[in-house]
Parts: sequence; structure tokens; C-alpha cells
Amino acid sequence: MPSALPPNPDLRRLRDLARALQRNCRSGEPSSQRRLLSVFPDADPATVALSKTLAVVAREHGYASWPKLKAEVEARRASQADDRARRRTIYEGKAKILYEGPEPGTLIQHFKDDTTAFDAEKRAVLEGKGVINSRISEFVMRRLNAVGVQNHFIERLSPTEQLIREVEIIPLEVVCRNIAAGSLSQRFGLPEGQPLPRALIEFYLKDDRLHDPMVAEEHIAAFDWASPQEIADIRAVTLKVNDELRGVFGAVGITLVDFKLEFGRVREGDVSRIILADEISPDSCRLWDSASRKKLDKDRFRRDLGDVVESYTEVARRLGVM
Repeated sequence: MPSALPPNPDLRRLRDLARALQRNCRSGEPSSQRRLLSVFPDADPATVALSKTLAVVAREHGYASWPKLKAEVEARRASQADDRARRRTIYEGKAKILYEGPEPGTLIQHFKDDTTAFDAEKRAVLEGKGVINSRISEFVMRRLNAVGVQNHFIERLSPTEQLIREVEIIPLEVVCRNIAAGSLSQRFGLPEGQPLPRALIEFYLKDDRLHDPMVAEEHIAAFDWASPQEIADIRAVTLKVNDELRGVFGAVGITLVDFKLEFGRVREGDVSRIILADEISPDSCRLWDSASRKKLDKDRFRRDLGDVVESYTEVARRLGVM
């Protein structure tokens, strides 16, 4: 019996299913070979072409061919784009758009394929990046929520869209560093890759015009960007996130070098509290393969290393989300 196509299908994921089926057929995996032969009885599993496994995936989802399945997915994507065009845009950043949500106190967060670096002086559109970042960030936010780190994620709406809680964003980027890299190496002359004696937390003002300057806790309190209690809460949550994510990534052979967090306030009557917001993805983390130290993050774009989407996909694959 065919499997129903999900309401918001991801064409990249469907292609990945076909590629996995091709690999498994060629390696002799019995159940994969049976799936192939049920559609193409005369096919040779050892040499099966991708076109045939694409057709198998299409049949398994109730479509006569891959082109018909692809046309359906693209039609749904176009419909979703029309829906976005009719929504009220609340904010558009370099990598995401926030739309008005369906209920008060909610927003829809759309992950774009746009990629920027160096205060947007370097730009590109990388097809598929938005889907990958959305899936990784969803996985991480769900994982953090399970260990008591409250955040804005509510549910996935489509491959590139999430329903989130509306928050009052605190205008700070909070960077946690475990290993010397990037601007820390440049500022202090540290060799890239040198482990730090303990996790370091730094604060930067979110202001592209000023190039996101580093600020001290005294600045934060003096200019009322956050209260001393909020700063303490942010520090505590950041360290908890660091402990959890080092374990999550380390378990799949990835080293968490550093990462950026953003926080926001949610108000309940006269009381406000801090929760985690924004995203956690290869756009906001430095992630290295633990064995080879290959970069699997945005530094591949910053440094023209190539294979950006492929590296992001590898992170998603190891986490089991694609």
C-alpha cells in the first residue's frame, strides 16, 4: 500500500531516499532489492540506476513516476510561496524571515537559502540550506527542551518553516567558545584548534551598522539591554546548552568548537522570563569532524572551502534528521 506524501514534502529528502535505496540494492540488502523488484521485476539490483530507484520512491508514495511526484511537490511549494506572499512580514534578516503567526503570541519562522558573511558583504544563495538548517535547529531545540532549556520552538510547519513563540529579542549575541577559532584566535594570537581551559562566554551587541561590537556586562547593564539577573540567567542557560550540545555532537563524531545564541523575553502578566530564541545550526556553530578536523559549518562559505550544503547535510545525516 503506498505511503501518503506528507503535507509539506521535501524533495531533497525524497531524492535521498532514492539514493539510499540504490546504495542498499547494490550492496545486496534483501529488503531493498525486494522493493526494487516489486516495481521492476527484470532490474539488476547490483547495477540499478538512480532513475529506477527514484521511480520506486514515486510508486511507494502513490505516483506513477518520479516526474509526476516532483511536479506535485513543486506545486505544493509554489502554493506555500503564495501563502507566504499573503502573510504580514514582521522582520526579515539575512537568513530568516518572521511572519505573523496564526495565533496571538506566535510567529512563523522561515529559513532562507540565502547565505552571507562579513556583515553581508559576501552573499550567495545555496539551494537546500534553508531546509537543512530548519531540520537541524528543530532537532536541537527539541533536544534542549527535553533537558529543561525552554525555547521558542513549537512545531514544524513545512521543510523550511517553524511555528515559534513570539519573544522580545534581547539585542545581544551570546557566543560560547570551547576551542580557539575565528575572531578569538585573531584577537589573542591563539593557534586555531587550541582547546580553551574552560568554556568562555562573550557578549556582542546586535547591530550590523556597528559590526556587532563586543561588549562587557557593565555595558549591558548600563544601557539596560538586560538586567543583572537576566545576564546571570543567560550565562547559566548558555553553559547548560554547551554541556548538552557537546555531548550530542560528540556522540556522532563532531566537535563543537563554538556557537552563537540569542535570547528573548516572554511576558506572563507582570512577570517576564528569558527563553532561548533564533536558531542553532551550522550557520551559528563551528562544527569540526572530530577525526579529520574538517570544517562542517559556515566557515566553508566564509573561507571559500566549497561543499557548504554537502557539509551541512553531513551534520544533519549524522544527527539522524535527514
